[in-house]
Amino acid sequence: MHHLNYHHLYYFFLVAREGSIAKAASLLHVTPQTVSGQLSTFENQLGYCLFDRVNKRLHLNTKGKVVFQHASEIFNKGNQLAEILNSHEDVSSKEFVIGITNGIPKVLFYDFVHHTMREHANVKYIIKEDSFDGLLKELAINAIDFIVADRGIAPGTQINASSFFLGESAMSFFAKHPLHPHQHFPQCLNEMPLLMQGHTSGIRHALSSWLETEQLYPKIVAEFDDTALLKLFGSEDFGVFCAPSAIAEHVEAQYDVHCIGNAPSLNERYYAITGKSRADYTISKAIVEKARQILNV
Repeated sequence: MHHLNYHHLYYFFLVAREGSIAKAASLLHVTPQTVSGQLSTFENQLGYCLFDRVNKRLHLNTKGKVVFQHASEIFNKGNQLAEILNSHEDVSSKEFVIGITNGIPKVLFYDFVHHTMREHANVKYIIKEDSFDGLLKELAINAIDFIVADRGIAPGTQINASSFFLGESAMSFFAKHPLHPHQHFPQCLNEMPLLMQGHTSGIRHALSSWLETEQLYPKIVAEFDDTALLKLFGSEDFGVFCAPSAIAEHVEAQYDVHCIGNAPSLNERYYAITGKSRADYTISKAIVEKARQILNV
C-alpha cells in the first residue's frame, strides 16, 4: 500500500472509537452499509483485518489497536490545527499538555512548573490530572507532552517514552494538634488514627513498609487517592497524615495543622515522563531543571 486513504482511515477511526458501525454511520450521516463498505475497502487495501467480529460485535485486534492509536493522533492534531486556523490567532501558537498523577502534591507541582509557564507565556498550557496508567495511555497516543509522577516507567513497558528522575523528599507527619509533652515520635503513631494514601500512590508501599520496620501499628481510618482531600480531612482532625517535608511549611499554614515529626528514611520520589517522539524539548527541559533545583538534585 503506497498511499494511505485518510477518508477510509477516518471511517475506521469512528467505528473503532464509537464501537459500532451504526453509531459511526449516525455521526457521518450515511447508511451503515456505506460505512461497512468503506471499512471493508480499507481493510482490503491494507491486506489484513482490523477487527475481530464476535457475535456481530466488532473488537479491535492487535493490528487494529496500532492503527487506531496512530489514527487518534492524526485526527487529534488535525482538530488542533483547525482550531488554530479558525481562531484568527498567530498560527505559530501551540499547546503544551502536562499530566499530573493523583498523588503529587498540588503545591509542589505548582513550584515545578509556574516559572516555566511564565517564561514561555506564548504557549497555551493544558493541565490534566489522572491515574498513572491513565496518563500513560494518553502519552502513548501523543495526547500528552509531559507527565509529573511519583514513579517512573517500569522496565519492559511497551510505551515509547523516557523517564527522568527529578528528586525526592523525606516525609513528615502532621496532626491537628501538637504532641503532648509525654508523647514521642514515631512511637506516638501506635493506635493513633491515620489517613493513608491510596494504593495508586507511589508512597503507599513505602509508608506501609516503614510502619512495619518501625513496628508501628496505627489505626487506618481512611485511604485517599487525592492528596489534597487527604490533607483536608486531616485539617478537620480525622487523623494524622504524612506529606513531603519539602512542603511542610505550606501544609502547616494552608491546613492549620502541626508537624509532629519527620521520617528521614521514608522518601517520596518524583519523576518526569516524556514521549520520545516529541521534537520540542525546550519546555520539558526547563521544568525538569527547575524541579531538580527545588529538590536539590
